[in-house]
Amino acid sequence: MEQEPNSSSPLINNNNNDDDHHHHKSMDPTRLFQDKDELQKVFNQFDSNSDGKISVAELGAVLKSMGSTYTTAELERVMDDVDTDKDGFINLEEFSQLCKSSSDSDATNSELKDAFDLYDQNKNGLISSSELHLVMSRLGMQCSFDDCARMIKSVDSDGDGCVNFLEFQKMMDANVKNGTAK
Repeated sequence: MEQEPNSSSPLINNNNNDDDHHHHKSMDPTRLFQDKDELQKVFNQFDSNSDGKISVAELGAVLKSMGSTYTTAELERVMDDVDTDKDGFINLEEFSQLCKSSSDSDATNSELKDAFDLYDQNKNGLISSSELHLVMSRLGMQCSFDDCARMIKSVDSDGDGCVNFLEFQKMMDANVKNGTAK
């Protein structure tokens, strides 16, 4: 599979370029973030030695700093899933693929649950505005508490002021669909 650089959007996976309008999975993964700079910022948080790639140790360190503890075997399994070129590291393109969500596999739902659990700091099955704000801050994202409250409110279908896993899943699925529906 050859990939030619695309100066306007280098993170788009063009595997389906012969039939782009019918394959909704080929989307810009940065849609889950405000822009490519935000995706790069999150990537840089993981890439602590700034070598342009994330190692198993870097991945483990960031997850640990966010309150998640993974065994070495679990981290290696994540690396194996994400490291598509099998060089032992996660590059920006592989990271952007990890940030994409599609709802057609158990592995994706498991990754989605892991992402949800990362934000659900008190493990009560809900993401509050303060939990969202805390995690965003830890990721180095400039996001006010009010911004986080607005994000929560925009997907809070039951009106409890928090996001449960189903609401989180719908939000991620909507991000994927909206990214390609234009």
